[in-house]
Amino acid sequence: MSYPEAKEKYAALGIDTEAAMEKLKTVPVSLHCWQGDDVRGFDTDPAKPLTGGIQTTGDYPGRARTPEELMADLDMALKLIPGRPKMNLHASYAIFGDGQWADRDRLEPKHFQKWVDFCRERKLGCDFNPTFFSHPKCDPLTLSSPDEETRRFWIEHGKASIRISAFLAEQLGESCIMNIWTGDGFKDIPADRLGPRLRYKESIDAILSEPYDFRKVKPCIESKVFGIGVEAYTVGSGEFALSYAAVNRDKCIPLMDNGHYHPTEVVSDKIPALLAFFPPSMSPAPSAGTATMWCSLTMKRRRSPGRSSAAAGWTGASISPWIISTPPSTASAPGSRATAICRKRCFSPCCSRIQS
Repeated sequence: MSYPEAKEKYAALGIDTEAAMEKLKTVPVSLHCWQGDDVRGFDTDPAKPLTGGIQTTGDYPGRARTPEELMADLDMALKLIPGRPKMNLHASYAIFGDGQWADRDRLEPKHFQKWVDFCRERKLGCDFNPTFFSHPKCDPLTLSSPDEETRRFWIEHGKASIRISAFLAEQLGESCIMNIWTGDGFKDIPADRLGPRLRYKESIDAILSEPYDFRKVKPCIESKVFGIGVEAYTVGSGEFALSYAAVNRDKCIPLMDNGHYHPTEVVSDKIPALLAFFPPSMSPAPSAGTATMWCSLTMKRRRSPGRSSAAAGWTGASISPWIISTPPSTASAPGSRATAICRKRCFSPCCSRIQS
């Protein structure tokens, strides 16, 4: 069916498709910063192994190596993305000045000032993720660890992330969705499936005890089916994450990760199921410029072979409310520094780094 035919069919039902698409343009779609450097970040050793279920090596050809390179790649991606973009930062992308380095449990808003400047100049809002992976304090568990010192470290990191999220929301004038995800789990079938989840719940309760304005900061819990090294058991399962949001709807929103379900599950069926319990009318009053349906949906798309991980190879987007977006175009960006040397037709700045 062509679009004109579909438009006519919808019109017969009282639906204006043109108006719907105009409204869609106002829905903020967050661009994940970590897609530009293969999830390396800037807060620890750039040569460290990536752990905690992270399915990347950190060595993708042409990945950004500095904040400046990453921002240049983001600018390229933003030129190619339609609609209303928004940024999404992981805590591991803190940018430290001389003598400013702080471990993750001591991160402060000032460590993200350069990102605020970047977003403000481009009129972008910004979402945020605590980084519960690729760190010596993973034992390998974090918020569900039986070791109290380990849990305390990560709880403090979560609280610091609440404060940073509030800073981003206040500085940029747009609500900040703060997504809590850990790779906590086991490769082998555990004898105790309840204990880790009780500790996980208590840790999240402790994180969300940090004061915040729910109209500005919207925490959510991301579930996962399994990951590298946690094939047999994931603490933050779908049932856990959704139950937590349902019981704590005054301080937490549901999150649906389109890449974290079983193959036979489809998010289009989950959305109306959640709408029965999380209708828009139950959402707190939104701040200016944000949608009224508070739920975060994470989309993932596998990289195509031979594609750059920067502008043409972005594989993630956080969306609030539930909206599906198409990947950015791979059309040439005239005048970009990569156009003359890229042989993979991705036309992104990262390709020039492969030559250096």
